[in-house]
Amino acid sequence: MYVGTQMGGAQLAQAGDRYLKQLAQLGVKHVCIDPEGDPWQWNRDVLLRHRDRIEGFGLKLDMVQLPLPSSGIERQHQAPGIVLGRPGERDREIDGICRIIEALREAGIGAAKYNFNVLGIPRTTSETGRGGAVLSTWRADKATDGDTLTIAGRVSADEFWERITYFLERVVPVATTNKVRLACHPHDPLTPPGYRGFERRVLGDAEGLMKFVQIAESPYHGLNFCQGTVAESLENPRAEIGEIIRWFGRRKKIFNVHFRNIKGGRYSFTEEFPDCGDMDMPAALRIYHEVGYDGMIMPDHVPHIDAADSNETAFAFCFGYIIGLFHANGWDPHGP
Repeated sequence: MYVGTQMGGAQLAQAGDRYLKQLAQLGVKHVCIDPEGDPWQWNRDVLLRHRDRIEGFGLKLDMVQLPLPSSGIERQHQAPGIVLGRPGERDREIDGICRIIEALREAGIGAAKYNFNVLGIPRTTSETGRGGAVLSTWRADKATDGDTLTIAGRVSADEFWERITYFLERVVPVATTNKVRLACHPHDPLTPPGYRGFERRVLGDAEGLMKFVQIAESPYHGLNFCQGTVAESLENPRAEIGEIIRWFGRRKKIFNVHFRNIKGGRYSFTEEFPDCGDMDMPAALRIYHEVGYDGMIMPDHVPHIDAADSNETAFAFCFGYIIGLFHANGWDPHGP
């Protein structure tokens, strides 16, 4: 395992080569960075040009994000037919996903992450942390839109499992044939039953994720394991997270790690810097090592701080923290 990071195509277009140089300077070699432009247009040549650009800065392109975003269905969604279960439309989108997977294999890119998301990432009013840093916050008892349905209407757990199963049974065999790992992100956060008409335990807690990885079983079907999101579903994240990492890690179902900490737990939390939350992050990293995890350990959401570029500065802090933990254990943080 090794330090890594992620960036969407729109972010890359804004940050440009300067940020790719910065990553190399900070010792972050492995990345998940998308090509600029429409992902439905990705083919072998587009992906090869993108990979060559990334590698030109001494970086290694481990994975990209499929056009199944974390944004909710009411924002611009790239594959609404899949998550809404629309006949015909979802088949066309699944065919497009399969073509991207084949192109990834042709371009020598071994993994892709994705979301299966209707609600997006619900949050309530941000709160402040150390030094006045602004923290993304979820307090379910302060949410005012729980009775407001999305355009998806009411979606039962059984209905959503049908959509997930339909997708996995058609896509996982293609990923397996092409040896491309598919890493699904959990629902962030777990919301109360029926919130906005949706039963989010399907992919919002460990039990649902355990069921998910056993559908269409394959060594190429697993998780973009967001430690922060999983913790958000727990009563006591510090006590519970270790055995959950072990369950998925021992089964080789963790393909990427969002190494994020929180304060709080189920239905009530703030997102924190890794050294400032309730979970023991050094202990968690040792568990990933214990189970033989072999991918990126990357920052995810970071607090907003007073800096010329808040996101870059906060991510740089997280890179240093993760690299420091690797060195403290005598491990190489930079990977192959």
